[in-house]
Amino acid sequence: EEAPSEESSTAAQGWGCSCPRSLLSAVTGWALHREVLISSAQPLSGLARHLQKEAQSQHNNSEFTEDQKKTIAKIATCLELRSAALQSTQSQDEFKLEDLKKLEPILKNILTYNKEFPFDVQPVPLRKILAPGEEEHLEFEEDDEEGGAGAGSPDSFPARVPGTLLPRLPSEPGMTLLTINIEKIGLKDAGQCIDPYITVSVKDLNGIDLTPVQDTPVALRKEDTYVHFNVDIEIQKHVEKLTKGAAIFFEFKHYKPKKRFTSTKCFAFMEMDEIKPGAIVIELYKKPTDFKRKKLQLLTKKPLYLHLHQTLHKE
Repeated sequence: EEAPSEESSTAAQGWGCSCPRSLLSAVTGWALHREVLISSAQPLSGLARHLQKEAQSQHNNSEFTEDQKKTIAKIATCLELRSAALQSTQSQDEFKLEDLKKLEPILKNILTYNKEFPFDVQPVPLRKILAPGEEEHLEFEEDDEEGGAGAGSPDSFPARVPGTLLPRLPSEPGMTLLTINIEKIGLKDAGQCIDPYITVSVKDLNGIDLTPVQDTPVALRKEDTYVHFNVDIEIQKHVEKLTKGAAIFFEFKHYKPKKRFTSTKCFAFMEMDEIKPGAIVIELYKKPTDFKRKKLQLLTKKPLYLHLHQTLHKE
């Protein structure tokens, strides 16, 4: 880790900080950029990640006790909540500025802090990326609703790493390959979504995977009603080899600090007769993802869609 700059060390002293070296950059960052943190979500999210890593460090020479790590992790959760509140166009009641200010002395005096944590939040464990369909069961157990529809066949293809897209297949004479550019998705609370990404899968009528499932990287940027991706997905089967009735699914997922897992917010799909070059705009449906396309409910009556652009490659 880089040595703290002279400026940051001075800031730490001026701030009366007695925290260990591993937290110095986080604490001085807070001290130096306090004004920015008050009004901007981006640095908050970065600081939250830094604290999360420290809280989850497994090395034996860690400077913190398990209880201190828990407190650091809870501070990270609070920062994520404040970041989400700042990005929301709705009211910012969820985690207020006054709440944020209460965290500063706790972080500063982490080695001696022994009071009860002032907010009822849980430490965020290592982020768990769930298999398709799995998060609906978790969420609906809590909401007392029915679980998700067909969860595909998780054993058919190797495990995937989020944000790892697959390259285009080799071309074959007379065969067509499809590249889909995911431009953006329209959502009324787009700015609130934490670490949003899209899972792309190709399913048959029974909801069984026909190709490996792919996850986009986390979105490029968010604005009031759009999350922008601008990412190319290479469909891992020649169009001619896709079975009749197959569909390409797009599940929009985002991280929920309170529930501590990645959840599906909504989904969209494209059927075989919609594969044609050029732009296409498709409707969004309510979760749980219905891979069999039997009980579809539109997410909203508002004109919000998934915006795609298709390119066909033929030898």
